[in-house]
Amino acid sequence: MKSLFVLLASLSLLACSNQSINDYQSTAPELDVKTFFNGPLEAKGIVLDRTGTVTRRFTVEMIGSWEENQGKLEEWFVFDDGEKSERTWIINKLQDGRYTGRAGDIVGEAQGESAGFALHWDYQLDLLVDGSSYQVTFDDWLYQIDQQVVINRSYIKKWGFTVGEVILVISKETRQ
Repeated sequence: MKSLFVLLASLSLLACSNQSINDYQSTAPELDVKTFFNGPLEAKGIVLDRTGTVTRRFTVEMIGSWEENQGKLEEWFVFDDGEKSERTWIINKLQDGRYTGRAGDIVGEAQGESAGFALHWDYQLDLLVDGSSYQVTFDDWLYQIDQQVVINRSYIKKWGFTVGEVILVISKETRQ
């Protein structure tokens, strides 16, 4: 009986740890995706494995542009081992803080929703690892700190289990 109680208590704690976009409804500054992801941006990040060990570091140069409610975000990645890659997102702003997005390595369509200073994306990604492709789920959270900085935390999942994480600090580029 005691072990059943411990199991149920543990499961209830896991259930309580899932954040919801509604948790950020009344927070500020409000993340305006069209404003923040417009123009040049730069980012620095790390990739962690399932144990929390940093396995890679990287930088990203980005340029965002918008026409009406459709945005284009071009990204150029450089990893600490010299690997380079690119991704171009096409993002559509819908009503009620919702977004959709597509990119070459995204399977189907990314679904996003914003509230307050946060944006949450869910999408499937074809992830290349040592020459092999794996389809993983990204549970992607962005938090606007101020008008110049957004922190991005992505949980990488396979079969419902977190197998890695990406943490990225994105800054508006200030050209002199």
